Amino acid sequence: MTQIDTGTSNMQSDLRTQAFIGGTFVDAEGGALMPAWSPSTGQRIAEVANCSAHDVERAVSVARVAFDKGSWSRAPLEFRKQVMHRFADLVESHSAELSYLDSLNAGKPITACSTGDLPDAVATLRWYAEVIDKVYGRVSPNTGDGIGIITREPVGVVGSVIPWNYPCATLAWKLGPALACGNSVVVKPAEQAPLSAIRIAELAVEAGLPNGVLNVVPGVGEIAGRQVGMSLGVDALSFTGSTATGRRFLEYAAASNLKMVSLECGGKSPQIVLADAVADLDYLVDQLAIAAFTNSGQNCTAGSRILVDESVHDLVVAALAARVATEVVGPALDPATTIGPVIEQRAMVRVLEAAEEARAGGATVVSGGRQALSESGGWFVEPTILAGVASDMRVAREELFGPLVAVLPFTDHAEAIAMANDTSYGLAASLYTNDIDRATEIATSIRAGTVSINSYSEGDITTPFGGYGLSGFGGREKGTDALAQYSELKTIWLTRRPR
Repeated sequence: MTQIDTGTSNMQSDLRTQAFIGGTFVDAEGGALMPAWSPSTGQRIAEVANCSAHDVERAVSVARVAFDKGSWSRAPLEFRKQVMHRFADLVESHSAELSYLDSLNAGKPITACSTGDLPDAVATLRWYAEVIDKVYGRVSPNTGDGIGIITREPVGVVGSVIPWNYPCATLAWKLGPALACGNSVVVKPAEQAPLSAIRIAELAVEAGLPNGVLNVVPGVGEIAGRQVGMSLGVDALSFTGSTATGRRFLEYAAASNLKMVSLECGGKSPQIVLADAVADLDYLVDQLAIAAFTNSGQNCTAGSRILVDESVHDLVVAALAARVATEVVGPALDPATTIGPVIEQRAMVRVLEAAEEARAGGATVVSGGRQALSESGGWFVEPTILAGVASDMRVAREELFGPLVAVLPFTDHAEAIAMANDTSYGLAASLYTNDIDRATEIATSIRAGTVSINSYSEGDITTPFGGYGLSGFGGREKGTDALAQYSELKTIWLTRRPR
């Protein structure tokens, strides 16, 4: 454990920095360590276990033993449900601590963590606790000769590879359905932000989850992440992160045991503004700003392309700039901060270079475009609005994962749809209009997994989440649809013997 006090919070935390395997904390092979950083200061805050391929296989083997033993996989449903509820209760009672860890380690504004991420994680775990005894199999039509009983069984050992932008919330999205189905899980957290996942695993065991059912192996993607993908003992893998890394997990599965793979990758989500939406201009630009700049734009569904009817383009841009001027860029642990740092220095450089490239290509920097708070040592970027953007510019096509939004005008609805679909991604989109007929026409024409009308939203825990194209593969997060990622479908065929 490492005890830290940043001086910017009243809270001290005993950081858990080892791997968590078989219900106990263990060092990585050879005592290997990797640094954990604070994006707000650029300073090292701890040394965390840097797991090897051998460490991953150790965790997978422990998970397999736990699964085969049946203490969770074959446990009575009521027992699983009670444990999951206690797990959710413990996460809730430790929400301040977990919010602190994600704010410190991932640079997320502490207020966003405490009012958004952690309540979402708790609600997710509780929702899947209730799912456990409420999902039924089915029976095939009676053919006269026999009958089929169709059920779902836990897949076995699940590898979960989670991102750094929503560590607690994304982990809950994966643990909820995986554990509800009865699986054992090996989690590889992002090397940039592993601290909360390690602590959550400890809370799960405190809640009564049998040892070995949940294991956490921090480490770098090229070694620990790769081994989770390559392991012959992992039956299914769920990954959230970049499209480039998602491709590699498909390769790992193909090269090993053809494990089930589910990918939730990136996006370049459009926000479409029809002319009549300016009737409530303040609400409109508030939603546009939330979509573009929440979590410093480090969000797979970030509305990083705003497509605006040319007749109201200048009005919307001016109002959005005024709205963005109210954002507070500051250290993540400051409760007043609304936009914190980006995750690392190279991310800051990438976003700033893209903004300058667009400006050099003829775009107008309406606001931002510069480094902020350079004296802090942290990796801050001013919230940036670019107008006059051409559709072939990098800022209009690549997922930059930073506080930058490109505004492009359109002339009619057909052009708006074409522009929205002019991307290899298809995770999410938003549409603003008071014309319900036009809204449904456009929404059904956009190739994206989630289309929200008159708000920025990913839906709630009851609705499936995932994308088209380069945004996803193999399944959906959330709701009962997520159970398919973590279970095998079995048919038991009963034949009637002749009498």
